[in-house]
Amino acid sequence: MPGMVPATLRRRAGVIATTAAAFTSILIPPASAVDLDQRTDLSAEDKAKVSRVLKAPTDFTKAENFELMQAGKSTTQKPLNRAVFTFPSANLPFEKHQDFRLGESLFQKLWVSTPSSTRASDGLGPLFNARACESCHPKAGRGRPPIDDERPVSIFMRLSVAPSTPEERARIESGEVPLLPEPTYGGQLQNFGVPGVPGEGEMKITYEEIKVDLSEGEVAYLRKPTYTIENLAYGPMSEHALISARVAPPMIGLGLLEAIAETDITSQADPDDSDNDGISGRVSWVNPADPDSKMIGRFGWKALNATVLSQSAGAFAGDIGISTPYDLRNYGDCTEAQTACFEQAHGEQEHLGVSEAPDPVLDLVTFYSQNLAVPARRDVSDAQVLAGKKVFYEAGCASCHTPKYVTSRTAENPEHQFQLIWPYTDLLLHDMGEGLSDGRPTGSASGNEWKTPPLWGIGLTETVNNHRFFLHDGRARGLLEAVLWHGGEAEAAKTRVVEMPAKDRANLIRFLESL
Repeated sequence: MPGMVPATLRRRAGVIATTAAAFTSILIPPASAVDLDQRTDLSAEDKAKVSRVLKAPTDFTKAENFELMQAGKSTTQKPLNRAVFTFPSANLPFEKHQDFRLGESLFQKLWVSTPSSTRASDGLGPLFNARACESCHPKAGRGRPPIDDERPVSIFMRLSVAPSTPEERARIESGEVPLLPEPTYGGQLQNFGVPGVPGEGEMKITYEEIKVDLSEGEVAYLRKPTYTIENLAYGPMSEHALISARVAPPMIGLGLLEAIAETDITSQADPDDSDNDGISGRVSWVNPADPDSKMIGRFGWKALNATVLSQSAGAFAGDIGISTPYDLRNYGDCTEAQTACFEQAHGEQEHLGVSEAPDPVLDLVTFYSQNLAVPARRDVSDAQVLAGKKVFYEAGCASCHTPKYVTSRTAENPEHQFQLIWPYTDLLLHDMGEGLSDGRPTGSASGNEWKTPPLWGIGLTETVNNHRFFLHDGRARGLLEAVLWHGGEAEAAKTRVVEMPAKDRANLIRFLESL
């Protein structure tokens, strides 16, 4: 593993001296990472109140106030079973439950190819990865890589080519387009097709085991994936093709992430590492060249989408091949080279309006996605969990996984307004090192950069989805492996985890499992 923890570390709270031996005896939590002075939605009284609740903990012998209800009043306390991610926000008014359930039915809906006797459900493909949203996000949870020889469904292969001309580079730098699709296969490998249209190819994954020596004689093994694409149906792929595998992330709390005040995100950005703490998070701007439509990217592994609506529309078109009023591609991700695609009938029906999924389909799916409740924490007062929380702060994990926010008073949905939430993310792009790099720039994100994913609900992955695969491509077979893959800006924090006493490492994982 990379070198020892430096003798002196700079952090947002100031300069602290630490060594591996003194690790457990020193604790200076970082101050709140957000700058409330920039919040225009809060009164002076609000700011004073919010400042108090966002203050970092100093006493790790007990849980913080309201820590159990990690999504504020919207937190669900339903039984912990496979369905726990599928409940509506607890503060959603009864009159809105119908829209939530309608959105849920459309989220679960199996689309079929055209023509079909089921006129309201046709338009699938012609190329696609799944027939339903829930196929990728089972029980609104986390996707995974394939096991043994099964065909992948909840993991995708993103495709693009690097810009090769000044004009192409300018289009990406201006934000006009986030990437250049692979000329023959588009922006995503689709391994299924409707009758008469072959799927594009098959993703194959092989793994190399990497041994990691930990303190006190413990050993961990990481699996490093290598991706190839076999049985290409439409000819060779460009020699300049860039590929990146992505598992579908969990869906809970998305509306609350939308409700985080913009300045709470921008005030944490430090692209030039001006405070010399080794952390240089950057905002992912969507439409950066247009001041009227410029927005912060909050969704997707590279934070390419600013809203749940745009993320949902992109998934309809790219994953299922269904057009919506927001994304009118009736043929999904088909390219001009795939002539068999455009010989198929599409599912748009004039009497239902523009697109294969006309209004209000997308709006209902978006509403459902925005209001999937975050479950309550477990074991917040457990001694091992509290000890692990202390380690989380000591190791520097909170420098990127910002624990808590108070959402905007002017958020679009009343249920999400002015809620104390604990998502454990700064929603910024960070360089995570070569080990996690996909070598594929997307939007403003380099191949090494990834958005800090929220951690709430991560400890319920096995309960909901019957697996323990983490990170953007599911390579990690548990939370410790996920931590050990961290590099780049997180290198120092990862090294502390490697070198800390084994008991502290176990406590850290126990804390993460409680989220």
